[in-house]
Amino acid sequence: MAIDIGISKKDREGIAKNLSRLLADTYSLYLKTHSFHWNIEGPMFNTLHLMFETQYNELWTAADVIAERIRALDVHAPGSYTQFGKLTAIPEETGVPEWKTMVRQLVEGHETASRTAREAFRVADKADDQPTADLATQRMQEHEKTAWMLRSLLK
Repeated sequence: MAIDIGISKKDREGIAKNLSRLLADTYSLYLKTHSFHWNIEGPMFNTLHLMFETQYNELWTAADVIAERIRALDVHAPGSYTQFGKLTAIPEETGVPEWKTMVRQLVEGHETASRTAREAFRVADKADDQPTADLATQRMQEHEKTAWMLRSLLK
């Protein structure tokens, strides 16, 4: 059955393209945060181990919400490492940096994801897509709050 939600196919595809980048950033940040959770060492172990767990769980849930919005727009969501690697702006970390570098990388990752969400918001707002604009606003709020909390550890 054809979709008729008041947003043109062209606009839905443009919105989904931006959401796909946000999904890739979210998943990449989830993976990096989870890796850091597993591999954290040093005097900040307990604090960061628990903090990273909270953060990767939030990111995991967010990825599902973003993917489901893409599907609600009648576009297929990316779902492979190859696709995410092409779409994300979050650099991969293959090593195990010391805790301050982990925190810096996560701050940068959350700021990147916030910028990606902001662009998704602009495209959604232009197409009068309030559900996506709301989702993007929520993601910006969460990423900016998390970046602030992480950044505070480095002072």
